[in-house]
Amino acid sequence: MSATSTVDPNATSVTSATVEATMPHLRLLNQLFLQSVSCQVITGFFAWAALIITAHHIFLHLTNYNVKNEQKWIIRLLFIVPIYSFDSWLSLLFFNNDYYYVYFNAVRDCFEAFVIYCFLSLCYEYLGGEGNIMAEIRGKSIEHSYMYFTCCLAGRGYTIGFLRFCKQATLQFCIIKPLMAILILILEAFGKYHDGDFSPNGGYLYIMLINNVSITLALYGLFLFYFATKNMLKPYNPVIKFLTIKSVIFLTFWQGVLLALLEKIGVIEAYEGPHVLSAGTVAAGWQNFIICIEMFFASIALRLAFPHTVYLNPSRPTTQRVVTMQSISNNLKETMNPKDIMHDAIHNFHPNYQQYTQYSPQVSVLSKQKH
Repeated sequence: MSATSTVDPNATSVTSATVEATMPHLRLLNQLFLQSVSCQVITGFFAWAALIITAHHIFLHLTNYNVKNEQKWIIRLLFIVPIYSFDSWLSLLFFNNDYYYVYFNAVRDCFEAFVIYCFLSLCYEYLGGEGNIMAEIRGKSIEHSYMYFTCCLAGRGYTIGFLRFCKQATLQFCIIKPLMAILILILEAFGKYHDGDFSPNGGYLYIMLINNVSITLALYGLFLFYFATKNMLKPYNPVIKFLTIKSVIFLTFWQGVLLALLEKIGVIEAYEGPHVLSAGTVAAGWQNFIICIEMFFASIALRLAFPHTVYLNPSRPTTQRVVTMQSISNNLKETMNPKDIMHDAIHNFHPNYQQYTQYSPQVSVLSKQKH
Protein backbone atom coordinates (compact mmCIF):
# COMPACT_ATOMS: atom_id res chain seq x y z
CA MET A 1 0.00 0.00 0.00
CA SER A 2 1.29 3.47 -0.80
CA ALA A 3 1.18 6.17 1.81
CA THR A 4 -0.62 9.30 0.83
CA SER A 5 -0.42 12.74 2.40
CA THR A 6 -3.10 15.33 2.35
CA VAL A 7 -2.58 19.09 2.32
CA ASP A 8 -5.23 21.46 3.42
CA PRO A 9 -5.72 23.82 0.47
CA ASN A 10 -7.26 26.44 2.72
CA ALA A 11 -4.18 26.50 4.98
CA THR A 12 -1.87 26.83 1.95
CA SER A 13 -3.82 29.73 0.49
CA VAL A 14 -3.90 31.51 3.85
CA THR A 15 -0.13 31.09 4.31
CA SER A 16 0.75 32.33 0.82
CA ALA A 17 -1.61 35.25 1.14
CA THR A 18 0.00 36.19 4.46
CA VAL A 19 3.52 36.06 2.99
CA GLU A 20 2.50 38.09 -0.06
CA ALA A 21 0.85 40.71 2.08
CA THR A 22 3.62 41.09 4.65
CA MET A 23 6.41 42.72 2.57
CA PRO A 24 4.23 45.28 0.77
CA HIS A 25 2.71 46.16 4.15
CA LEU A 26 6.15 46.73 5.65
CA ARG A 27 7.20 48.82 2.65
CA LEU A 28 3.98 50.79 2.95
CA LEU A 29 4.78 51.57 6.59
CA ASN A 30 8.27 52.72 5.58
CA GLN A 31 7.00 54.94 2.82
CA LEU A 32 4.31 56.47 5.01
CA PHE A 33 6.99 57.25 7.61
CA LEU A 34 8.63 59.65 5.15
CA GLN A 35 5.34 61.58 5.02
CA SER A 36 4.78 61.57 8.76
CA VAL A 37 5.25 64.35 11.29
CA SER A 38 7.67 62.08 13.16
CA CYS A 39 9.97 61.99 10.13
CA GLN A 40 9.85 65.78 9.79
CA VAL A 41 10.59 66.27 13.50
CA ILE A 42 13.51 63.81 13.54
CA THR A 43 15.12 65.20 10.39
CA GLY A 44 14.35 68.76 11.48
CA PHE A 45 16.16 68.21 14.77
CA PHE A 46 19.30 66.85 13.11
CA ALA A 47 19.21 69.42 10.29
CA TRP A 48 18.81 72.43 12.60
CA ALA A 49 21.35 71.09 15.07
CA ALA A 50 23.86 70.72 12.22
CA LEU A 51 23.01 74.20 10.98
CA ILE A 52 23.49 75.80 14.42
CA ILE A 53 26.79 73.99 15.05
CA THR A 54 28.13 75.03 11.64
CA ALA A 55 26.83 78.61 11.90
CA HIS A 56 28.71 78.99 15.19
CA HIS A 57 31.80 77.43 13.60
CA ILE A 58 31.64 79.90 10.69
CA PHE A 59 31.11 82.77 13.15
CA LEU A 60 34.28 81.81 15.05
CA HIS A 61 36.29 81.85 11.82
CA LEU A 62 34.83 85.23 10.82
CA THR A 63 35.65 86.75 14.22
CA ASN A 64 39.24 85.45 13.94
CA TYR A 65 39.68 86.20 10.26
CA ASN A 66 43.45 86.59 10.44
CA VAL A 67 44.58 84.45 7.48
CA LYS A 68 42.07 85.42 4.82
CA ASN A 69 43.56 83.40 1.96
CA GLU A 70 43.00 80.18 3.90
CA GLN A 71 39.92 80.92 5.95
CA LYS A 72 37.77 82.03 3.01
CA TRP A 73 38.13 78.52 1.54
CA ILE A 74 37.42 76.89 4.90
CA ILE A 75 34.23 78.92 5.32
CA ARG A 76 33.15 78.04 1.79
CA LEU A 77 33.73 74.37 2.61
CA LEU A 78 31.70 74.62 5.82
CA PHE A 79 28.64 75.80 3.91
CA ILE A 80 28.20 72.24 2.68
CA VAL A 81 26.48 71.35 5.97
CA PRO A 82 23.72 74.01 6.04
CA ILE A 83 23.10 73.67 2.32
CA TYR A 84 22.88 69.86 2.37
CA SER A 85 20.93 69.56 5.63
CA PHE A 86 18.43 72.39 5.09
CA ASP A 87 17.93 71.46 1.44
CA SER A 88 17.22 67.81 2.34
CA TRP A 89 14.86 68.78 5.15
CA LEU A 90 12.87 71.12 2.89
CA SER A 91 12.65 68.35 0.32
CA LEU A 92 11.03 66.08 2.94
CA LEU A 93 8.58 68.83 3.91
CA PHE A 94 7.37 68.84 0.30
CA PHE A 95 7.59 65.07 -0.02
CA ASN A 96 3.94 64.67 -1.03
CA ASN A 97 4.78 66.07 -4.45
CA ASP A 98 6.26 63.61 -6.93
CA TYR A 99 8.85 65.91 -8.50
CA TYR A 100 9.70 68.79 -6.13
CA TYR A 101 12.71 66.89 -4.78
CA VAL A 102 14.41 67.22 -8.20
CA TYR A 103 14.69 70.99 -7.75
CA PHE A 104 16.08 70.67 -4.23
CA ASN A 105 18.60 68.05 -5.39
CA ALA A 106 19.75 70.38 -8.18
CA VAL A 107 20.86 72.97 -5.61
CA ARG A 108 22.71 70.33 -3.61
CA ASP A 109 24.40 68.90 -6.71
CA CYS A 110 25.76 72.28 -7.77
CA PHE A 111 27.41 72.90 -4.42
CA GLU A 112 28.82 69.36 -4.25
CA ALA A 113 31.09 70.11 -7.22
CA PHE A 114 32.25 73.35 -5.64
CA VAL A 115 33.42 71.61 -2.45
CA ILE A 116 36.17 69.52 -4.09
CA TYR A 117 37.57 72.60 -5.81
CA CYS A 118 37.48 74.54 -2.52
CA PHE A 119 39.47 71.87 -0.75
CA LEU A 120 42.17 71.78 -3.44
CA SER A 121 42.36 75.59 -3.39
CA LEU A 122 42.75 75.48 0.39
CA CYS A 123 45.67 73.07 0.03
CA TYR A 124 47.26 75.49 -2.45
CA GLU A 125 46.96 78.28 0.13
CA TYR A 126 48.40 76.10 2.90
CA LEU A 127 51.53 75.74 0.78
CA GLY A 128 51.78 79.41 -0.15
CA GLY A 129 50.25 79.25 -3.62
CA GLU A 130 51.21 77.94 -7.01
CA GLY A 131 54.60 79.66 -7.10
CA ASN A 132 55.79 78.17 -3.81
CA ILE A 133 54.57 74.70 -4.77
CA MET A 134 56.43 74.77 -8.08
CA ALA A 135 59.59 75.96 -6.33
CA GLU A 136 59.45 72.82 -4.15
CA ILE A 137 58.51 70.15 -6.71
CA ARG A 138 60.12 71.45 -9.93
CA GLY A 139 62.77 69.06 -11.21
CA LYS A 140 61.57 66.11 -9.14
CA SER A 141 60.32 62.96 -10.84
CA ILE A 142 56.88 61.44 -10.35
CA GLU A 143 57.21 58.23 -8.35
CA HIS A 144 55.58 54.94 -9.29
CA SER A 145 52.50 54.14 -7.17
CA TYR A 146 49.61 51.75 -7.74
CA MET A 147 47.65 53.38 -4.92
CA TYR A 148 47.69 56.81 -6.58
CA PHE A 149 47.51 55.46 -10.16
CA THR A 150 50.75 57.12 -11.26
CA CYS A 151 52.02 54.06 -13.16
CA CYS A 152 51.78 55.79 -16.54
CA LEU A 153 53.30 59.01 -15.19
CA ALA A 154 56.29 57.48 -13.38
CA GLY A 155 59.62 59.01 -14.35
CA ARG A 156 58.20 62.23 -15.73
CA GLY A 157 59.15 65.50 -14.07
CA TYR A 158 56.76 67.78 -12.22
CA THR A 159 55.90 70.83 -14.33
CA ILE A 160 53.41 73.67 -14.19
CA GLY A 161 51.31 71.54 -16.55
CA PHE A 162 50.95 68.98 -13.75
CA LEU A 163 49.47 71.58 -11.39
CA ARG A 164 47.28 72.87 -14.21
CA PHE A 165 45.83 69.38 -14.69
CA CYS A 166 45.06 69.04 -10.96
CA LYS A 167 43.15 72.34 -10.95
CA GLN A 168 41.45 71.68 -14.29
CA ALA A 169 40.32 68.24 -13.12
CA THR A 170 38.46 69.80 -10.18
CA LEU A 171 37.20 72.81 -12.09
CA GLN A 172 35.63 70.65 -14.82
CA PHE A 173 33.49 69.00 -12.13
CA CYS A 174 32.30 72.48 -11.11
CA ILE A 175 31.10 72.90 -14.71
CA ILE A 176 29.79 69.41 -15.50
CA LYS A 177 27.79 68.88 -12.29
CA PRO A 178 25.67 72.07 -12.55
CA LEU A 179 25.12 71.41 -16.28
CA MET A 180 23.87 67.92 -15.47
CA ALA A 181 21.61 69.38 -12.75
CA ILE A 182 20.09 71.78 -15.28
CA LEU A 183 19.72 68.95 -17.80
CA ILE A 184 17.88 66.88 -15.18
CA LEU A 185 15.38 69.70 -14.69
CA ILE A 186 14.81 69.93 -18.45
CA LEU A 187 14.43 66.17 -18.90
CA GLU A 188 12.13 65.98 -15.87
CA ALA A 189 9.85 68.58 -17.45
CA PHE A 190 9.56 66.40 -20.57
CA GLY A 191 9.14 63.17 -18.58
CA LYS A 192 12.50 61.77 -19.70
CA TYR A 193 14.19 61.56 -16.32
CA HIS A 194 13.31 59.28 -13.40
CA ASP A 195 15.66 58.42 -10.53
CA GLY A 196 16.70 54.77 -10.65
CA ASP A 197 15.49 54.28 -14.23
CA PHE A 198 18.39 52.55 -15.99
CA SER A 199 16.50 52.32 -19.28
CA PRO A 200 18.52 53.53 -22.30
CA ASN A 201 15.47 55.55 -23.33
CA GLY A 202 15.69 57.75 -20.23
CA GLY A 203 18.26 60.28 -19.09
CA TYR A 204 19.17 58.84 -15.68
CA LEU A 205 21.64 56.23 -16.97
CA TYR A 206 23.62 58.69 -19.10
CA ILE A 207 23.67 61.47 -16.50
CA MET A 208 24.84 59.04 -13.82
CA LEU A 209 27.68 57.82 -16.09
CA ILE A 210 28.78 61.37 -16.95
CA ASN A 211 28.71 62.39 -13.29
CA ASN A 212 30.69 59.28 -12.35
CA VAL A 213 33.41 60.04 -14.90
CA SER A 214 33.52 63.70 -13.89
CA ILE A 215 33.78 63.11 -10.13
CA THR A 216 36.37 60.34 -10.68
CA LEU A 217 38.52 62.75 -12.70
CA ALA A 218 38.14 65.45 -10.04
CA LEU A 219 39.21 63.11 -7.26
CA TYR A 220 42.07 61.79 -9.38
CA GLY A 221 43.37 65.34 -9.72
CA LEU A 222 43.09 65.74 -5.95
CA PHE A 223 44.93 62.44 -5.37
CA LEU A 224 47.74 63.45 -7.75
CA PHE A 225 48.17 66.79 -6.02
CA TYR A 226 48.36 65.13 -2.61
CA PHE A 227 50.82 62.54 -3.91
CA ALA A 228 53.12 65.32 -5.15
CA THR A 229 52.88 67.49 -2.02
CA LYS A 230 52.14 65.07 0.84
CA ASN A 231 55.43 65.84 2.63
CA MET A 232 54.77 69.57 2.39
CA LEU A 233 51.19 69.16 3.63
CA LYS A 234 52.03 67.02 6.68
CA PRO A 235 51.91 69.90 9.21
CA TYR A 236 48.31 70.64 8.13
CA ASN A 237 46.86 67.13 8.74
CA PRO A 238 45.48 66.91 5.18
CA VAL A 239 44.39 63.27 5.46
CA ILE A 240 41.85 64.00 8.22
CA LYS A 241 40.54 67.01 6.33
CA PHE A 242 40.36 65.14 3.02
CA LEU A 243 38.65 62.09 4.52
CA THR A 244 36.06 64.31 6.18
CA ILE A 245 35.23 66.11 2.92
CA LYS A 246 35.41 62.93 0.86
CA SER A 247 33.12 61.07 3.27
CA VAL A 248 30.43 63.74 2.98
CA ILE A 249 30.51 63.75 -0.82
CA PHE A 250 31.01 60.05 -1.43
CA LEU A 251 28.48 58.88 1.15
CA THR A 252 25.75 61.03 -0.37
CA PHE A 253 26.69 60.03 -3.92
CA TRP A 254 27.04 56.26 -3.46
CA GLN A 255 24.12 55.87 -1.10
CA GLY A 256 22.05 57.54 -3.84
CA VAL A 257 23.29 54.93 -6.32
CA LEU A 258 22.56 52.13 -3.80
CA LEU A 259 19.01 53.38 -3.26
CA ALA A 260 18.53 53.52 -7.04
CA LEU A 261 19.62 49.87 -7.28
CA LEU A 262 17.24 48.91 -4.45
CA GLU A 263 14.50 50.61 -6.41
CA LYS A 264 15.52 48.74 -9.55
CA ILE A 265 15.31 45.29 -7.89
CA GLY A 266 11.96 46.10 -6.31
CA VAL A 267 12.95 46.58 -2.67
CA ILE A 268 11.76 50.20 -2.87
CA GLU A 269 8.40 50.48 -4.58
CA ALA A 270 6.00 53.21 -5.64
CA TYR A 271 3.46 54.38 -3.07
CA GLU A 272 -0.17 54.18 -4.14
CA GLY A 273 -1.88 56.38 -1.57
CA PRO A 274 -3.66 59.73 -1.31
CA HIS A 275 -0.56 61.19 -2.95
CA VAL A 276 0.83 58.84 -5.60
CA LEU A 277 4.63 58.75 -5.40
CA SER A 278 6.95 56.99 -7.82
CA ALA A 279 9.61 54.58 -6.60
CA GLY A 280 12.26 57.14 -7.55
CA THR A 281 10.63 59.76 -5.32
CA VAL A 282 10.49 57.31 -2.40
CA ALA A 283 14.20 56.46 -2.89
CA ALA A 284 15.04 60.18 -3.00
CA GLY A 285 13.04 60.63 0.21
CA TRP A 286 15.15 58.05 2.00
CA GLN A 287 18.27 59.72 0.61
CA ASN A 288 17.20 63.07 2.08
CA PHE A 289 16.30 61.44 5.41
CA ILE A 290 19.77 59.89 5.69
CA ILE A 291 21.54 63.12 4.66
CA CYS A 292 19.79 65.12 7.40
CA ILE A 293 21.19 62.75 10.01
CA GLU A 294 24.63 62.51 8.38
CA MET A 295 25.05 66.30 8.31
CA PHE A 296 24.78 66.48 12.09
CA PHE A 297 27.82 64.21 12.43
CA ALA A 298 29.53 65.98 9.51
CA SER A 299 29.19 69.34 11.31
CA ILE A 300 31.04 67.90 14.32
CA ALA A 301 33.71 66.25 12.15
CA LEU A 302 34.31 69.48 10.21
CA ARG A 303 34.60 71.41 13.45
CA LEU A 304 37.41 69.07 14.50
CA ALA A 305 39.06 68.99 11.06
CA PHE A 306 39.06 72.79 10.55
CA PRO A 307 39.38 74.36 14.03
CA HIS A 308 39.36 78.13 14.32
CA THR A 309 41.89 78.04 17.18
CA VAL A 310 44.89 77.82 14.84
CA TYR A 311 44.00 81.28 13.54
CA LEU A 312 43.86 83.02 16.92
CA ASN A 313 46.23 85.96 17.09
CA PRO A 314 48.51 85.41 20.12
CA SER A 315 49.28 89.13 20.30
CA ARG A 316 45.59 89.87 20.95
CA PRO A 317 44.18 87.91 23.92
CA THR A 318 40.58 86.76 23.64
CA THR A 319 39.48 88.98 26.53
CA GLN A 320 40.81 92.09 24.78
CA ARG A 321 39.55 91.34 21.29
CA VAL A 322 36.60 93.42 20.09
CA VAL A 323 35.01 92.41 16.80
CA THR A 324 32.16 94.48 15.40
CA MET A 325 29.27 93.08 13.41
CA GLN A 326 30.37 95.35 10.56
CA SER A 327 33.76 93.63 10.34
CA ILE A 328 32.11 90.19 10.49
CA SER A 329 29.74 91.24 7.71
CA ASN A 330 32.64 92.51 5.59
CA ASN A 331 34.57 89.28 6.15
CA LEU A 332 31.54 87.23 5.08
CA LYS A 333 31.08 89.36 1.95
CA GLU A 334 34.73 88.83 1.05
CA THR A 335 34.31 85.09 1.50
CA MET A 336 31.22 85.01 -0.73
CA ASN A 337 32.80 87.11 -3.48
CA PRO A 338 33.36 84.75 -6.48
CA LYS A 339 35.87 87.06 -8.15
CA ASP A 340 38.89 84.94 -7.16
CA ILE A 341 37.18 81.78 -8.44
CA MET A 342 36.52 83.32 -11.85
CA HIS A 343 40.12 84.56 -12.02
CA ASP A 344 41.41 81.10 -11.14
CA ALA A 345 39.23 79.45 -13.80
CA ILE A 346 40.53 81.84 -16.47
CA HIS A 347 44.12 81.37 -15.33
CA ASN A 348 43.86 77.58 -15.51
CA PHE A 349 41.93 77.18 -18.77
CA HIS A 350 42.97 80.10 -20.96
CA PRO A 351 45.68 79.03 -23.46
CA ASN A 352 47.69 82.21 -22.86
CA TYR A 353 48.35 81.25 -19.23
CA GLN A 354 49.16 77.56 -19.60
CA GLN A 355 52.90 77.99 -19.00
CA TYR A 356 52.70 80.84 -16.49
CA THR A 357 53.06 80.32 -12.74
CA GLN A 358 50.76 82.29 -10.47
CA TYR A 359 52.33 83.79 -7.35
CA SER A 360 50.36 84.54 -4.18
CA PRO A 361 50.90 87.44 -1.75
CA GLN A 362 53.24 86.97 1.20
CA VAL A 363 51.98 84.23 3.51
CA SER A 364 50.97 85.31 7.01
CA VAL A 365 53.01 84.07 9.95
CA LEU A 366 49.86 82.57 11.47
CA SER A 367 49.31 80.40 8.41
CA LYS A 368 52.69 78.78 8.97
CA GLN A 369 51.67 77.40 12.33
CA LYS A 370 50.64 73.77 12.65
CA HIS A 371 46.99 73.13 11.86
